[in-house]
Amino acid sequence: MGYLSVNFLLLVLLFGISEAKYEPNWKSLDSRPLPDWYDQAKFGIFIHWGVFSVPSFGSEWFWCFWEQRKYEPYVEFMQKNYPPNFKYQDFAPHFTAEFFNAKEWTDLFVSSGAKYIVLTTKHHEGFTLWGSKYSWNWNAVDVGPKRDLVEEVANSIRADSDLRLGLYHSLFEWFNPLYLLDAANAFTTNFFPTTKTLPELYELIMKYKPELLWSDGHGRASDQYWNSTGFLAWLFNDSPVRDTVVTNDRWGNNCACTHGGYYTCKDRYQPGHLLKHKWENCMTIDKKSWGYRRNAPLSDYLTIEQLVATLVETVSCGGNLLMNVGPTHDGRIVPIFEERLRQMGQWLKVNGDAIYNTTAWRSQNDSLTPNIWYTFKPQEKSIFAVLLEWPTKGSVILSEPVVTQGQTQVSLLGHGSLQWQPVKPSGLQVILPQLSFSQMPCQWAWTLRLTGAS
Repeated sequence: MGYLSVNFLLLVLLFGISEAKYEPNWKSLDSRPLPDWYDQAKFGIFIHWGVFSVPSFGSEWFWCFWEQRKYEPYVEFMQKNYPPNFKYQDFAPHFTAEFFNAKEWTDLFVSSGAKYIVLTTKHHEGFTLWGSKYSWNWNAVDVGPKRDLVEEVANSIRADSDLRLGLYHSLFEWFNPLYLLDAANAFTTNFFPTTKTLPELYELIMKYKPELLWSDGHGRASDQYWNSTGFLAWLFNDSPVRDTVVTNDRWGNNCACTHGGYYTCKDRYQPGHLLKHKWENCMTIDKKSWGYRRNAPLSDYLTIEQLVATLVETVSCGGNLLMNVGPTHDGRIVPIFEERLRQMGQWLKVNGDAIYNTTAWRSQNDSLTPNIWYTFKPQEKSIFAVLLEWPTKGSVILSEPVVTQGQTQVSLLGHGSLQWQPVKPSGLQVILPQLSFSQMPCQWAWTLRLTGAS
């Protein structure tokens, strides 16, 4: 009897427990429903921070552009400003973060109206913002600030806000010898993912328990090389965040816009129409760089009008907006970024009903009047029409809604009810209030709420 019991227990251990809900293949993993919180959130903040914040010149791809691709502006910058034997690693001690205050960052992100953040824990340079056991002497605890920056951000996000924590992680590293060896072997060997990438990913999840994992940097290798499906099966079945974690689609050179959680497809992705699959527009306030640039002119920063328009179009087409800022090497979010974040928050305080917890409507934009985008809130049966420009004629025609006199009501968010009249062949003309500048509910885009319409 004891022998049979032992055998039965072994069978359970071998077969019963291994019956995972999601199998390590894309057909199974892609069937996982996206946790609701992500679609409801709509707006997040991306933070690109690392050793590249020290030279803060050109791009966060500084190391690659300087030493691998040898782009002339980067080579000249180094020749003019640093000694001949200066190496990229010599920037790391100057990544000091002395002005970094996680609570100040958190308060700023809250004020922006964002619902989640994504911090670059490791970019393609390989430097980790936490004391990774797998990045010896090339991490923020051993070199530079001598602090676990990921932990400080994570703790503050959870203690001082309702924001969701997201962590970015690059699969590959430009100059890691093991990655270069695998690449030279046409990725028939997998020394780098098994000893570096995957252990780091497990370490990040177990230590910080993020609710969003933002993968990037396939390094021209497929998901088979990275064992992405094996890792994701563990993440969705057995990890401590299996019920709430969200991931993107950057798990190999064959995955973007095809496999994963939500789609990012490419940087600054803006399809301009409704997609069947949940997607995200990751973009940056500085049009030319994700990392901080000391040499960026004002004209390279998107205006608040452009940012609000991007948010509205993205949400109207079913996407989320992930808007990036690049802190300085000493841990500051410079005033131009701070201003844009606070301006976005001011706009969302008035117009957030048209953004959060909405879905795409049957029409994304108006077919007659330009610069009008629609969203829909099914639970309230409310249609929202966001006007990116204030009409000069005192009224606006919405051609898409089907309206009924005596039933349809129209209001301007932040102001109140408005009069309207039907127009032929369909739609309505909304009479806008005559308001002074100080009476306007907001300064950059204005939202009409329609109820009793379809």
